[in-house]
Amino acid sequence: MIRFLSLPLCAALISSIAPGQSAPRIERDIPYAEPRNERQLLDIYAPAGAARLPVVVWVHGGGWMRGGKEDMNHKPAAFTEKGFLFVPVNYRFIPAVAMDTIVRDVAKAVGWVHRNIASRGGDPARILLMGHSAGAQLAALLAIDSRYIEAEGVPRSSIKGCVPVDGDTYDVPLQVATAAARRKSLNQPPPKMGHPEKFGNLERQRELSAVNHVAPNRGIPPFLLLHVASHTDTTAQAYRLWAALDQAGVPASLFGAEETDHVKLDRDLGLPADPATQALFAFTSKVLR
Repeated sequence: MIRFLSLPLCAALISSIAPGQSAPRIERDIPYAEPRNERQLLDIYAPAGAARLPVVVWVHGGGWMRGGKEDMNHKPAAFTEKGFLFVPVNYRFIPAVAMDTIVRDVAKAVGWVHRNIASRGGDPARILLMGHSAGAQLAALLAIDSRYIEAEGVPRSSIKGCVPVDGDTYDVPLQVATAAARRKSLNQPPPKMGHPEKFGNLERQRELSAVNHVAPNRGIPPFLLLHVASHTDTTAQAYRLWAALDQAGVPASLFGAEETDHVKLDRDLGLPADPATQALFAFTSKVLR
């Protein structure tokens, strides 16, 4: 059963709409897999009168262990104002499921969008994959390794762009090595649930690293990699993926956000004066031109 947005949340979204604009149509808690599971639901924010509009599928962060599609801040209003449908998705968490199951969950959500979004005013041939932190890893992997979305009936050509935001695991073994070296230099014990525990052995880490699936002439869509300029790990990972894409001839750009942090970068996306938001919408205008 589809639930519509609660009154307090709806009022908050309406308050962010500019005067003279119609409030978006909102559907919540749509199951994209059976049997229905709280962690396999998505929401749809659509401009009033939407027809064949491009679609953003947004994958939330939270270390693959927490977070949800409700924590979208300014993004739904910003995207619908720009003429997009905005679709944030949930997925199941570690340790209840393995990392590759999470990847398939998000691929299933993209498959549901491709099959059903036209009836909500979206264009199934113009989908952009975006996500923050853990969601950045998932979005990047799906955009590059098309086996997951193709298994759900989504042609690679339907993905018109990808915007990963401040991810640290486009190259998982590199991040594992970086974190281990840092802990050793600081004489710190390893975490109980670090990247090796989440991703598995070296073979699985490599398989789930977007950089290892980049190749020329595979139809990989253009990328905009947003990252916190002062964050060493996410900056290194952004440059690592950008270099792989660039070498393969895939259009890719980097934007290092200044005077922000990992949480604030995501929270501020959608604010008109936010530099990362301006870079984001310049990118979407270009790839959808």
